[in-house]
Amino acid sequence: MFGPGELPFDEAGDPLYARERQRQILDILDRTGRVAVTDLSTQFEVATETVRRDLDQLSERGLLVRVHGGAVPRRTTEVEPDLESRRTTNIEVKRRIAHAAAALLPADARAAVLLDAGSTTAELLPHLAGRRGPVITNAPAIVQGALAHTDLEVHVLPGRVRPTTEAAVGSATVDAIRALHPEVVFLGCNGLDGEGFTTPDPDEAAVKSAMVHSAARRVILADSSKVGARRLVTFAALADVDALVTDADLPQDLMGLLSEAGVEVIPA
Repeated sequence: MFGPGELPFDEAGDPLYARERQRQILDILDRTGRVAVTDLSTQFEVATETVRRDLDQLSERGLLVRVHGGAVPRRTTEVEPDLESRRTTNIEVKRRIAHAAAALLPADARAAVLLDAGSTTAELLPHLAGRRGPVITNAPAIVQGALAHTDLEVHVLPGRVRPTTEAAVGSATVDAIRALHPEVVFLGCNGLDGEGFTTPDPDEAAVKSAMVHSAARRVILADSSKVGARRLVTFAALADVDALVTDADLPQDLMGLLSEAGVEVIPA
């Protein structure tokens, strides 16, 4: 028993119940998919150093993965969702993101637009109606959707089509992109943190990277599920991107890094 006014301390001298706090951190992580050091510090009314120690201990026990500014769940096997699954997930959010991203389309209707494969980039199609310049994509599904807009000049890139994402990838795709100079490219990602933008597949990463380096303006479309996640391959650093369109309330540390890198964050 503890005497009047006494509290149990953990081994680091933390006057809160570290074990209970860490359990609550795991509960929050399970609900939200990401935790930020600054947010947890405010919620538990402890120093950021205490939260970092909690996250480090949980990481050492294999219960989460530390990322810049916080943590994400540990997944023993990373399963990349197929295109059909993504088409039916967060539909309204993706439409809001596409609507906000449409404001970044070039004023010149004849300017070339490059669209990465993905369920969020596909939502841009209705906003392209009336454009007279080429719309270029590595996604046969986007080409199929564009057939509803008979006024669009749509070009599909060559390459091997991955069954999971239905994106054209490979050396032929990369070479074709390198020869292009579109005014803007809209890309999706599977992960976004302070280190940059990531995707699970090396072949898709190579295509996305080529797109980033080919376009005059680079725009990432990412819903909140991507924030704080880090996948296998980085295809762009923060400084490689001009704008990020997202529905997420980004952590302060990530917002600071994006600002330092010159990335415009556009809320959806």
